[in-house]
Amino acid sequence: MSVLPAAIAPPIDDASHEWLLALRAEGATRDEAVARLHALLLRAARFEAARRRGRLPHLRDELEEIAHEAAGDALISVLAHLDDFRGESRFTTWVYKFALLETAVKLRKRAWQGREVPLEPDTWSLFASVGLAPEEQAEQSELLSILQTAIREVLTPHQRRVLVALTVNGVPIDVLAERLGKTRGALYKTLHDARYKLRAHLVERDLSVE
Repeated sequence: MSVLPAAIAPPIDDASHEWLLALRAEGATRDEAVARLHALLLRAARFEAARRRGRLPHLRDELEEIAHEAAGDALISVLAHLDDFRGESRFTTWVYKFALLETAVKLRKRAWQGREVPLEPDTWSLFASVGLAPEEQAEQSELLSILQTAIREVLTPHQRRVLVALTVNGVPIDVLAERLGKTRGALYKTLHDARYKLRAHLVERDLSVE
């Protein structure tokens, strides 16, 4: 029986290798590398904050502060995950993603700061599709009615809150996780379970949510 060769990791380029050596060094060499890395992450965070400025006009005066916070947290994450770098991209490209993610998360949280997180549906009309023929509208209304009932009766209160907040009211998962004291992974699991239960409920009734 032939054995497939194990996947071979791509070689790490020289520039990336130098970054890793410097960040794993001690003393002044490491301090200088950390400072350069922070500057790199700050540029990435500022770029992401500027890219989203138009959608968050009320945060324009806070973008620089948010960028610095994101760069600092991204730096901690990068240093904690150096062993995860496999050379599939340049090191600088890899660390950029940490800064972009941290900035996006902080912007979403700051945008919702002080706002009430709606955990019940404001309106079910968000589900409705426009431009349907009369018979299709009737089918859709019936399906939405069944779906609303299923959400109330089939799901647990926690599943209902998470599903409605994330899929109906558009609450960012980072914000919801913070408000409910849960992890993102736990909320994704809850959302998956809720969708599975709803789909199974509809299948039992020969209905489809497609």
